[in-house]
Amino acid sequence: MDIQNIQAFLSVSETGSFSRAADALFLTQPAISKRIRSLEQSLGVALFDRIGKSVRLTEA
Repeated sequence: MDIQNIQAFLSVSETGSFSRAADALFLTQPAISKRIRSLEQSLGVALFDRIGKSVRLTEA
């Protein structure tokens, strides 16, 4: 787990969107997806419910 993955998580949580989080962090959307996927794998849980273009936090 690293700080960049946590920053991506916080940004997605705040914006509700991988694309808006990417814009806020001056990254590409695939880079945000990769960071979230890495964080989810290291924790062993899904952190977001992906619903179309929006996302919501899971119970985890």
